[in-house]
Amino acid sequence: MLKKTMTYVDFDGVERTETFYFNLTKAELAEMELSTKGGLAEKINAIVAAENGEEIIRLFKDVIARSYGEKSEDGKRFVKSEELSKAFTQTQAYSDLFMELSTSAEAASAFINGVVPVMENPPPKS
Repeated sequence: MLKKTMTYVDFDGVERTETFYFNLTKAELAEMELSTKGGLAEKINAIVAAENGEEIIRLFKDVIARSYGEKSEDGKRFVKSEELSKAFTQTQAYSDLFMELSTSAEAASAFINGVVPVMENPPPKS
């Protein structure tokens, strides 16, 4: 799980500092891997190698939206929904994060490594 504290200026001009959480479970990653022709890792490598900016942007948007959620107070659950993801993507914090990831390879790598779990036994490729 990636815990990211960000300071941003909201749409009323108020500076806010909030902590946001991003996580993909091993099950979610396996689903993404198995539902991507040739596998997710291969797709990512091909997009990066081709320097396909449009696909890189689409990939970042997808990973951010799929991984964003809110921790339950007791820490037992990480709640995700389309509504939560949509609400997050409508904030300036999302815009700032997206710009950071799309302009810094180091930041993008740190984000992906923080969100994606290590798979000891990855699923077979489709």
